[in-house]
Amino acid sequence: MAYVITQLCERAGVCADVCPTDSIHAVEGNSDWPLYYINPDTCIDCGACMAECPNEAIFPEDDVPAEYAADIEKNVAFFTKGPGKDLV
Repeated sequence: MAYVITQLCERAGVCADVCPTDSIHAVEGNSDWPLYYINPDTCIDCGACMAECPNEAIFPEDDVPAEYAADIEKNVAFFTKGPGKDLV
């Protein structure tokens, strides 16, 4: 189970800085992909990102609040159809 960054993200970037597997990515200047995204294939579920997020925007996939459920699919899409597909 990977972690998911929800729309609560304000792109502070601390999560990416502490990720031991470099699984967290963002793109600049693309309004279709405004957040940071966690690669579910390389995330090791360590929780470092969640602990450091100043906006409490990161959740284990199974604990994402219902109002942010669409962010789970958006995160996967970033790495399968979006700009992150070139990173895998």
